[in-house]
Amino acid sequence: MPAFDELMTLRDAPRPAADEVTITGADPLFASPFRIGETLADALAARAVAANDLWELRTGRRQKIDVDVRAAAATALGGEDMTLIRAADGEYRPAPLSPAVEHMVALTQPWPTADGRWFLPHFNLPHLERRVLDVLGCEPTPSSVAAAVAKWKADDLEDAIAAAGACGGVVRTPDEWLAHPHGSYLASRPVVEIAKIADSAPSPLPDGGASPLSDVRVLDLTRILAGPTAALSLAEHGANVLMVTAPHLPQVAPFVRDTSHGKRSAYLDYSTVDDAARLRSLAGAADVFVEGYRPGRMSAHGFGPEDLAALRPGIVYVSVNCFGSGGPFGMRAGWDQVAQAVTGACVVQGGDRPQLTPVYLCDFLTGFLGSYGAMLALARRAREGGSYHVRVSLCQSSMLLQRQGLLTDYADAPGRLSPAEFERYAVSDDDTIYGDLKSLGPVIRMSETPPRWAGTTPRLGSSRPEW
Repeated sequence: MPAFDELMTLRDAPRPAADEVTITGADPLFASPFRIGETLADALAARAVAANDLWELRTGRRQKIDVDVRAAAATALGGEDMTLIRAADGEYRPAPLSPAVEHMVALTQPWPTADGRWFLPHFNLPHLERRVLDVLGCEPTPSSVAAAVAKWKADDLEDAIAAAGACGGVVRTPDEWLAHPHGSYLASRPVVEIAKIADSAPSPLPDGGASPLSDVRVLDLTRILAGPTAALSLAEHGANVLMVTAPHLPQVAPFVRDTSHGKRSAYLDYSTVDDAARLRSLAGAADVFVEGYRPGRMSAHGFGPEDLAALRPGIVYVSVNCFGSGGPFGMRAGWDQVAQAVTGACVVQGGDRPQLTPVYLCDFLTGFLGSYGAMLALARRAREGGSYHVRVSLCQSSMLLQRQGLLTDYADAPGRLSPAEFERYAVSDDDTIYGDLKSLGPVIRMSETPPRWAGTTPRLGSSRPEW
C-alpha cells in the first residue's frame, strides 16, 4: 500500500476527492534504493490533508494541495546544505558542517563484530558518547571504535549498550527485524498511533482564522530533528509554537537553526520547582504538547500524558521516540541511525557492507508523521472531545519507507536540488543569530493557506515562558 493510502486509513473521514491532492515528480534525488522523496511527499501530502480537515472545520471549505517529490526529498537535508548563509561578499553559500556533526558521523557507522555480524554504536551528544565509550573501553576515533566493536558479539553488545543507558543497535536484515519480537510488535501497530486517554467535552476550533492551526498553542519540548520537525510542521500551518528547553541541555546548532523557524524559544528547567510550576501553567493552557525524551522521563517528572490530560482536559500529547509504543525495546532510547540499523535499512542501502542512507530520512519522516497525528487528534477533539496520546517512532518510519518498494537506477542521483529548484522554495531570514539565512522553506503548496514561517528564526531562550 502506498504510504499516502496507508496514512489515509488513519483518518476518521472519507478519502479526499481525487483532485484534492496532486503529487508530481519522482525519485531519485539521492543515491539510495529507497523511495525517499516519494515517501516524504506522501507524508507531507497526508499532513496537508489533515490541515485541510481542520480548515474545513473552521470554514466549511477545502483546499487544493500540491507536493513535488524532489522538493519533499530535499527536506531531509535539514541541518546541511539546504540552508545558505550570506558571506561578507554578499553571496549565499552552504553552511559548513559543524565539527561536532562531522565527529558524530565518523563514529556512528556500522562496524563488524566478533561473530561476523555488524553493530552501530551512536555517538551524538557528549554524555551519551561517554556511555558508549565506557562500554567499549576505547577512544573516540574510528579505528579505536572499530577495534573495540570487533571484540564483541553483536547481541551481547546491544544489551550492554542498552544497560548503560547508551544508544546503539545490531544491524539486521529486514526479515530478521520482522522476525524479532520487537519488529513483530511494531508491524502489528499502525505507523501513527492515536489513543484517546481521557474524556472531555468537544473543543471546536475557532471560526475563521488565517490558517488551519490559528490560535492553537503548542509546547515543544524536543531536541534534534524528529521532535522539532513535528512542532515546526505545526508552526507552518499557523500554530503558536513555544519551544522550551533548558540552558544546560546539549544541542546541535545546525539542527536547532533549521527546525526553529516560526517558533518562539524559552528556557525552563522542569527539574526545578519554580520552573516545573511555570511549565505546568503553560501546559494547562496548551492544545498540543510534543516531547521527545527517553521513554518514561516525562512521567517521572509529572509531565506524562495522563498527568497532562488531568491538568488540561483536551490535550493532544505527542511522543516521539526511536522504538515505538511498547515491545521488548520500548524503553530504549535511540536515534535515526539506530533505527536504520535495526530495521534493515542499512543492509538494503549497503548490501554486504551495511551503510546508512545519505540523509536523516527517519528523523524528518517521523516529524511529519507526528504533526499528521496531532492534527488528526485535534480534529477528533473538535468533533467528539477527549484527550489524546499520539505516538510516532523512528523505527516505524523506517519500516514505512521499506514498504514502498525499491529503485534500481539511482547511481547518478544529484544529491541536491538544482539552484532553480531551490529558489522556488527559498525563504530569506536576515539578521538572525546565525547570520543572514536563505533556507529551503515549506514545500507543501495549499491554495488558500500555503504553509509559512512567521517571524524570524529565534535565539534559544529569547522569549519569556508565556503564551
